[in-house]
Amino acid sequence: MSESAKDKIFQSIREANRTIRAPEAYPEYEDSLLVSQAHLEFPDDLWNDFGRNFSAVNGRAMDSPVLLMSWLREQSCTFGYCAPELYQAIGLALENEAFEISCEFDRSRYDDYQFGITRASGAVAESGSVILTDQDTPDRLGALTPWIHIAVIRPAQLIPTIPEAIRQFGSHSNIVWVTGPSKTADVEGILIEGVHGPGEQVCLLLHES
Repeated sequence: MSESAKDKIFQSIREANRTIRAPEAYPEYEDSLLVSQAHLEFPDDLWNDFGRNFSAVNGRAMDSPVLLMSWLREQSCTFGYCAPELYQAIGLALENEAFEISCEFDRSRYDDYQFGITRASGAVAESGSVILTDQDTPDRLGALTPWIHIAVIRPAQLIPTIPEAIRQFGSHSNIVWVTGPSKTADVEGILIEGVHGPGEQVCLLLHES
């Protein structure tokens, strides 16, 4: 492609962006008509509800770094990326157990990372969904390219319902809702996991120290 052709393309993009309007406000809705109460069997224990619904979509909910280490060893996974802000809480413990941890995601080695550990912005008990935003997960490749993604949340980040999550994160310009491993299906209805993202999705509840 010639430089002049590229210039025309980028100029068209710039002109299109100038006309982008502010996003419309969300329509009013009644929570009682949307919330799946059947998925909230333990309203006083959001982690229990989240874990059950997350497991139903083939996710893995864990509440201890020790459990995570044991499971990673079972998968023969010893090399991974850990977001720098989680190194002291998780990465260092893994290194002490002979795991190889990188706190800088090397894009030239994206296929070498067996797992990626990043912060999540929330977890929705009603649907078993993990929420990723650019604010808390700035290096999105660390969450989406390794076969195993470990999303780390704190107890205060557990959210009961989808409407509450929408109200909390509706102003974010980029948000990913992760409900179990990546899934895709062909016209014959054959479901395959791990084609467009992680094949194993873990959510680790990190208790306050």
